[in-house]
Amino acid sequence: MSEYSRRAMGTSGLAMLLAVLAAEPALSQGRPASSVVDLARAADSLQLGEWVWAPAIAPSGPVLIYVNLSDQRATVYRNGVRIGVSTISSGKPGHETPTGVFTILQKDARHHSTTYNNAPMFSRWSA
Repeated sequence: MSEYSRRAMGTSGLAMLLAVLAAEPALSQGRPASSVVDLARAADSLQLGEWVWAPAIAPSGPVLIYVNLSDQRATVYRNGVRIGVSTISSGKPGHETPTGVFTILQKDARHHSTTYNNAPMFSRWSA
């Protein structure tokens, strides 16, 4: 498997996790939001490790996740409507986060990294 394929699969794993978050109810951490305005206000004040979640704003439709490496934020859209924002932690020099458009090709709830010494990359949700 090429280095590019491994990086793309790692990014796909991030995308899969964020997509699962978009489909699952919010957990105990993070901030819930009940409106577009409430979500925007909370998103503007997020600190490292925080997220805001408002799935009821758009309860169905296709999910897209936009990761902004400059802002270190991931934004979840459902049916074109912003429903969640999270801070992220991306790569470092020598292990940069690949950029591009990625599609989830497979899901593996018990995945181990092929790049980072077989590190566990488990999802708490079943595939």
